[in-house]
Amino acid sequence: MDGAPPTSRATLRPGEAVVVSGLGKSFGPATVLRGIDLTVAPGTTLALLGPSGCGKTTLLRCIAGLERPDTGTVAVGGRELVAPGRFVAPEKRRVGMVFQDPALFPHMSVARNVAYGLPRAPDRDERIRAALSLVDLDGFEDRSPGTLSGGQQQRVALARALATRPSVILLDEPFSSLDAPLRVALRLQVRRLLADIGATAVFVTHDQEEAFLVGDEVAVMFDGEIVQVGSPTELYELPATRRVAEFIGDANLVRGVAEGERALTPLGAVPLSAGCEGAVEVMVRPERVVARAGEGASVESIEYYGHDAVYLLRLGDGSPLRARVMGAPAFGPGDRVALEFVGPPTVAYAAAARELVADPAG
Repeated sequence: MDGAPPTSRATLRPGEAVVVSGLGKSFGPATVLRGIDLTVAPGTTLALLGPSGCGKTTLLRCIAGLERPDTGTVAVGGRELVAPGRFVAPEKRRVGMVFQDPALFPHMSVARNVAYGLPRAPDRDERIRAALSLVDLDGFEDRSPGTLSGGQQQRVALARALATRPSVILLDEPFSSLDAPLRVALRLQVRRLLADIGATAVFVTHDQEEAFLVGDEVAVMFDGEIVQVGSPTELYELPATRRVAEFIGDANLVRGVAEGERALTPLGAVPLSAGCEGAVEVMVRPERVVARAGEGASVESIEYYGHDAVYLLRLGDGSPLRARVMGAPAFGPGDRVALEFVGPPTVAYAAAARELVADPAG
């Protein structure tokens, strides 16, 4: 999948925006989606990230038309699919979907699986070949799904979605059933493919690393609500809430006192992305903590990963802290160290309410 053949772009419609507004959905007494507002820019991939049960798949199914929302609207490319008094059937939405399970028909060849749902048009065979070429499965038309690896089966499922020339592609944790090495390789391939063909896509995952690798933007979802949308860098460096900070990667919440554009902490003065005052918890990523010989904290244990190591430290007030260093650790358990924050301005949360003291965007 190093590149798409010249004719492959014909298998996908030009990138179109997805706009979701005020979307709500309940199943009996359980509210699953709470007034979702979301926009996916044309030709981009949005990763929808959140823990299991937060409503990610339900949102995807509402966009696809597999669930009927209770409130709100859905539009693709300016065409309303869901609105008061309007509900376009799934097969008329020009939306392709790839599920966790490839759901291939075992008694059909690869070509017949890809052709499923295609009209009997003169260019049908060409569309099948082009879709398989896109996912680097040229020559697999006559193979049986049972002879393919898990990764190849998932690529056939993706080819099937592409062959219908959708306006948008929805992917619901498509790699979750694969082993780790294959999962890593396939998500990089799919990322390149979506970029090559200019696809507009929504990619659901509970894996932060996967969301950051695949998504141009990432929307974080908790308890049926979108709580923050931004680039991977924005989410990692400036999480809007304490919960987002702890969900996106590894985060220390260090107590301190804010004085405008800085906070005084056990790591010294830490620059803040927005001015605030009073007792705060400052979000500090472990790689922003530098440990040197001195006083201020003690090394309790070490996690060594080869390419880097993490010190598990105990501050003078008894609170824990994690610090990441590249390569082999220079200190051992029991050593005393002095700590310093090194990095760009970070965010602070009110110590009592544990919410963002000020909007980092200004």
